[in-house]
Amino acid sequence: MTTYLGSGDAGARRTDYYPAWLDDLAEDVTMEASVMNGIVRGPEAVRAILGFARTLYDYQEFVYAGEYGEDGFAEDYVSRVRDEPIGSVVVVRRNAAGQTQHIVINHRPLSAVLTWSRLMGEHFAGTPYARYFLTAGSAEELRRPAGSSPRG
Repeated sequence: MTTYLGSGDAGARRTDYYPAWLDDLAEDVTMEASVMNGIVRGPEAVRAILGFARTLYDYQEFVYAGEYGEDGFAEDYVSRVRDEPIGSVVVVRRNAAGQTQHIVINHRPLSAVLTWSRLMGEHFAGTPYARYFLTAGSAEELRRPAGSSPRG
């Protein structure tokens, strides 16, 4: 059973993984993720966002990375981001030409999703990609228990 805590085996932690599906993106590729608001479109946006996102992982400990059905690829891994455990499941769908067409990325737990989105928002502040991510203020607001005020 997979959890976002990982096995604890330091020997299973990889820092060299590169997803081959990232090299062949369709012109109309889309990407959505639990750390994002909205759907990103186009290879330039996908490469920019994933290029930075990949730098946030301390390592990746894979449960699975490989073919998924006839036109898909899947990754299931855990990691740490800023010393916070995070689990990720990535589903990639290819078009008839074999190019990456759709990417869906799900992260867990919620606290890590908020941290990840805030870090992405800080990095992309002032760019067209900033709108997809949380600001420090919005991430903090989401961490507050329901019904509590900003001042405690």
